[in-house]
This record gives sequence, C-alpha cells and structure tokens, in this order.
Amino acid sequence: MRKVVVTGLGIWSCLGKNITEVNDSLREGRSGVGIDPVRRAYGFRSPLTGLVEEPDLKGLLHRRMRVGLSQEAAFAYMAARQAFEQAGVTDDYLSANEVGILFGNDSTAKPTVEMHETMLAKHDTQLLGSGLIFQSMNSTVNMNLSTIFHLRGINFSVSAACASGSHAIGLGKMFIEQGLQDMVLVGGAQEVNQYAMAAFDALSTFSVRTDEPAKASRPFDCSRDGLVPSGGAAALVLEDYDHAVSRGANILAEVAGYGFSSNGGGISEPSEEGSFIAMSRALSNAGITAQDIDYVNAHATSTPQGDREEALALSRLFGNSRTWISSTKSMTGHECWMAGASEAVYSILMLQNGYVAPNINLEHVDEAAQSLRIATGRIDQPLKLILSNSFGFGGTNSAIVLKRI
Repeated sequence: MRKVVVTGLGIWSCLGKNITEVNDSLREGRSGVGIDPVRRAYGFRSPLTGLVEEPDLKGLLHRRMRVGLSQEAAFAYMAARQAFEQAGVTDDYLSANEVGILFGNDSTAKPTVEMHETMLAKHDTQLLGSGLIFQSMNSTVNMNLSTIFHLRGINFSVSAACASGSHAIGLGKMFIEQGLQDMVLVGGAQEVNQYAMAAFDALSTFSVRTDEPAKASRPFDCSRDGLVPSGGAAALVLEDYDHAVSRGANILAEVAGYGFSSNGGGISEPSEEGSFIAMSRALSNAGITAQDIDYVNAHATSTPQGDREEALALSRLFGNSRTWISSTKSMTGHECWMAGASEAVYSILMLQNGYVAPNINLEHVDEAAQSLRIATGRIDQPLKLILSNSFGFGGTNSAIVLKRI
C-alpha cells in the first residue's frame, strides 16, 4: 500500500475565507455563528446559522462557468483554488496530468426551488436557462470543478449525509493507496441558503438560544438544546507520498487511517456501537491504538442524543486517558455535508501549529462525557496523531486518522 499525504488545504467557512483566517479563529476560540434575518422572515423556528460570506467570482471565472455553479459549488471552487495553490499544482500541471476529484455533497435545494417557482409563474421550460440543470444535480460540485480545473481522473460525488466530506477523504485515500490515482482533490461542500435548512428546522433539531448566538452551539454541555446549521466548503489535495516528494511538494500531513460503519437502526438515530466501530477501524487501519491518539475532533453537534452516544463510544476508547477531545462545531456550528472535510482541515492546522482548539461554551459537562479529557480552552502542545469523527443520518459513520510528518 502506498502512503497517502496531504499537500494542499483550502477552506471557505464561517471561521474565515482561507487557512490563515481560520487558524486564527480556531486558536482564539472565536465563533462564526449569528442570526440570519432571512430565516426569521421565511418562518424558521430558529434563525441561528454559521455566517458564511458569498464569494465574488467576477474576474475569477468567465460568466459561462459561473452560470452553472450552485452556492455550494461556488464555495468549493474558492476552497479548491486555495488547495491547489498551496500544493503547487498549476493549470499546466492539471492539463498534463491525470488528477481525480471526490467531493462530499448531499443537497442542492436553492436551484430546485428556483426552477419550481419559475415554472409556477411562467409555465414555460424555455425560461429556465441552461445553468440550473448543472446547479440542481447532486453532483454539481464535482461536475463543475472537474470542468473548471480540467480534471481527468476519478470523478464522482459522495452523498452520505453529514459524513460525506469524511468519506470523500477516505475514498481518496483508498484510490491512491491502490495505485489507481497519484493525486485526488477531495473535500465537502454545504449550501447555507434557507431552502436547504427548512426541513431540518421542522424537526426541531436547531438550537433556539437566540439571545446569545455565539453561545448557542454547546457540544457535550448539559444545557445544549440543538445544533446550529452552517456550511461553506473545504478542499484537500491528496497525493501518493513518493509522487509528492518527486515534484518537491510541501507535505502537510499523512492520512494514516480510515474507518467506517453503518448503524443499521433508525434513520435519524445515532449509535454508540456504530461510532465505536468506525473509530476502531480507523485506528486499526492506521496501525495504532487509542493510546497513540493525541487529540480527537469529535463529531458532537450539540444535540442531546447525538453527543451522548458519541461520548459513550469515546469513553470506551479514551475514557480517563491523556487524549484531548473537543468539538470544533462549538465554533462553527454543524457544517453538515462539508463537516468531515472542514474538520480534517481544522485538525491539520492544529497538527501543524501545535495546539488543540477549544470546545467553547462547555460550562457543565454531560454525565456521559465525564470521563473524557475535554479541552475547554486552547491547549498548546505538539500533536502527532489526530482522530476526526463524522456521523450522519441513515447511520453512516466515518473516522479519519491524520498524522504529522
């Protein structure tokens, strides 16, 4: 098996629009959560969300390219540009070499709603234009990015709820390990418009702590009352280690392990056992034990049941140990389809810069998490191995082990 490394990172999130801004936010424990007045007017129970800036693509992309980009594909384009730039991957390189793309995405609501509204008003399909079809397909991210960057390798979307971005990284690792690709752009993207989140709001899964938005996302805290939706995009350039060395690339980290499982239970029910199996499989794939892990970036979304089940699984592996644990969702909210990719980026920034980002808003630790070493403030120390968890509706679970090189 070939060693798989990360040579480029890109991020567009409520914590910042590049890795420098995001790293500063993580170190400072700064929340990106706020109030969206559009949601309040639209009829949401909760107007809380991660506040993600819309990118201005004029001057970066020709209009013919922009017209087919959904909101999440635009976010992903900005993240991919950054990742390729950091990896030293130029347009000439992409034109001369086969590079793949695997991106996590599990909804594209806005263009679908827009098509429906146009048809209701005009009753004429000719007025829909040419771009909406490419915006509305679930593969909108990888089809647009593969066209823009001239990618000619493996090319498909990973649709696995809130584990989509993490599974994309795991699958990219497998393609490279087996010699099927030398380089793959992987990541996750999440739209942040009100249309995408209304059905979640209907389930009463969102926090309604609107008096203090920055304190609404409270993973592992006894007073948590639900998650805060968020989004954006994250991208990573994965490469075969020897390939990266041969072209003189700067190696940021190794993707050392990938684990997965399916709960096989209720469609929206988290599972201690499923979480435990995915984490254990990732550790085994990396050839390490739980005691080797310095830090776990927990999935913990700030929902009562989800945090509890993960805490029980984490306790089986890391209870009363030296391993630090926190959930960056305390700052970002739940970035849904992009979360597994963005949290891999956050984890690599911690590996590179020697710190554990804090689990902010944790005032009274839930009973199920009492044995865990949760970082309520930033911890400055060298890190070698990080485990990052991502779980989703339908019982899909993914865990990634990242290693400093």
